[in-house]
Amino acid sequence: MTSPHTPVDTPERVALRAAVSSFAKGHAPGGPQEGDGVAELWAEAGKLGYLGVNLPEEYGGGGGGITELSIVLEELGAAGCPLLMLVVSPAICGTVIARFGTAEQKERWLPGLADGSITMAFGITEPDAGSNAHRITTTARRDERGGWILNGRKVFITGVDKADAVLVVGRTEDARTGKLKPCLFIVPRETHGFSHHHIPMELAAAEKQFELVLDDVRLPADALVGDEDAGLLQLFAGLNPERIMTAAFALGMGRYALDKAVDYARTRQVWKEPIGAHQAVAHPLAQAHIELELARLMMAKAAYLYDEGDDAGAGEAANMAKYAAGEAAVKAVDQAVHTLGGNGLTAEYGLARLITAARVARIAPVSREMILNYVSHQTLGLPKSY
Repeated sequence: MTSPHTPVDTPERVALRAAVSSFAKGHAPGGPQEGDGVAELWAEAGKLGYLGVNLPEEYGGGGGGITELSIVLEELGAAGCPLLMLVVSPAICGTVIARFGTAEQKERWLPGLADGSITMAFGITEPDAGSNAHRITTTARRDERGGWILNGRKVFITGVDKADAVLVVGRTEDARTGKLKPCLFIVPRETHGFSHHHIPMELAAAEKQFELVLDDVRLPADALVGDEDAGLLQLFAGLNPERIMTAAFALGMGRYALDKAVDYARTRQVWKEPIGAHQAVAHPLAQAHIELELARLMMAKAAYLYDEGDDAGAGEAANMAKYAAGEAAVKAVDQAVHTLGGNGLTAEYGLARLITAARVARIAPVSREMILNYVSHQTLGLPKSY
């Protein structure tokens, strides 16, 4: 199948999609457990400028937006070599720092995030908070020198072992109301009191998951990103790109699985005609293709709205895109495995590992049920049950 286009694809974006696709196809999709191969792919993509297409040109980026970065991740995934840290390092952390960071923070972090020589993880999820960001208990208080002291725990934080720093979501006390408000802090990985512990997962992925412990972590005053009183705005400036990029990750995975199944159905012959001639095989694959295309259009809309500065509109569309892409990817992977039969579970075809990986797109960074809550409350105006 040819590389897809959307109505917002300019000639430059079409060229970017083609270039990334060609680059990615040059890297044979080995097992996702092969961390060295992923590190090499990351480094090469960084040198070619793909990792920082969304970051400002004055800091070594491409000057584009989340639209361009989502193209990069989707095409990498469609070739069988997705880079999950693209969701985190340039999309969340790079976007937040580019929009709200000080001049010094931008100079310190953005060039490395753009060329891939620096990676940054994102720490928001907590053991007792789940999808409820209002229950985050990681706290930050001022110390006697005007700096910060952080205490708390985070779980399911991706890629901490390879990251140079973590953008941590904590909460500070509002002196006027006494209530806690969200704030973001850059915590270098080697900071005293900051530790990480691997969480074993039954998920084949080069990027590992970690628990973070912050035990009286002392940070300088300039570790705070942006305005202490604009935490929610800054937080959602990172979460909307996260959802859009998760959609891109899912779409790439779905396309990869569907391409494998279509090639197999076109050539596998056990009776008179290839199995793809039978509607029981062909129709589910056609349906999977349609649903992937529909999800891509919503992702393009979400990225367009975000890049245009419509954070409210992007929030709705990003959630819808993530939901649609997660569902479409799970269905495409399932149908691909079913099309190949026993071969769909062999290491040779590389589809079985996607059964679990596709499920992640339904769960993270927010479950489909929470997205349905968002749409029912924010879009439809229905009352909350919580």
